[in-house]
Amino acid sequence: MANVENPFGQVLVALITPFDSDGEVDWAATEQHIEDCIVSGADGIVVTGTTGETSTLTDPEKLKLVEVAKSVSSGRAKIITGGGSNETAHAIEMYKASERAGADGVMIVTPYYNKPTQAGLLTHFRMVADATDLPVILYDIPGRAGIPIKYETILRLAKHPNILAVKDAKGDLSEVSRVLNQTDLMYFSGDDPNVLPHLSIGATGLIGVTANIAAAPYRVIVDAVNAGDLHTARAAHQQLEPLVRAAMTHVPGTVAVKYILHGLGRISSPRVRLPLVGPEEWEAALIEDDLSLVRDVPGVDFSNFRPDRNAAAGGALPKIAGTTR
Repeated sequence: MANVENPFGQVLVALITPFDSDGEVDWAATEQHIEDCIVSGADGIVVTGTTGETSTLTDPEKLKLVEVAKSVSSGRAKIITGGGSNETAHAIEMYKASERAGADGVMIVTPYYNKPTQAGLLTHFRMVADATDLPVILYDIPGRAGIPIKYETILRLAKHPNILAVKDAKGDLSEVSRVLNQTDLMYFSGDDPNVLPHLSIGATGLIGVTANIAAAPYRVIVDAVNAGDLHTARAAHQQLEPLVRAAMTHVPGTVAVKYILHGLGRISSPRVRLPLVGPEEWEAALIEDDLSLVRDVPGVDFSNFRPDRNAAAGGALPKIAGTTR
């Protein structure tokens, strides 16, 4: 297949949205966190995705996150807007507004809750992609959406000139291989434990949750794979394993990452918005047990890790409710 220029980057962070203790966006912490991720090696930032708690953000917050990320990055990283909507009309509206706000690309999630047929998915993705000139990543996440984007549907969508990539959170590596063999689509690993397996069969990069904590080792993995250095890539993958387990296994990734970042002193509060809540005592203990096994991960020092289970407890009701309109 023809080579397609990559407009997204390779090490993309599925960015958390830092909140204060009342559940309002902490804009200063957001700016600092984006800066930290870029300095650590990220060349792409995905705002308002699953990890960014898009379903409980307001539309103005989503657009401001694009603007803030664009300003902080100053061209050092691509800014991708995620989330979208399970209402096609609203998704079109938001992606148009995100383009005006300065986004470099859009990530369109499979419509959740509605459970459309594959024909409905095809129409949804095509209409959204038609509405913007930005390059598009399809976000295939059946665990949250309730339905997959089937192989045949991906092949049909690959013919759209704006649809250039897939974020794969399905974990079917054999299907990824089939699509890579038959299309020009780029693949991004959306499953932190499987970043190296995805890259090893031809994926372009990752859109990672754990990269909020440590982007540098993912930069090492991607650069090593690009250079054909499997030994270095595998060593970094193995170093990351307990950190990935801590972030992705016991509670939703957003919850764990905020808990860990707050314990490291990198965000002001671990607060999440309801219906998400902070880890319970036993869940926090499991996270901390895994963190005790982390060794020599670049950019992370757990010697001064000070988790605050009380600060993380519960969830917040923001002043203004998120809305689909």
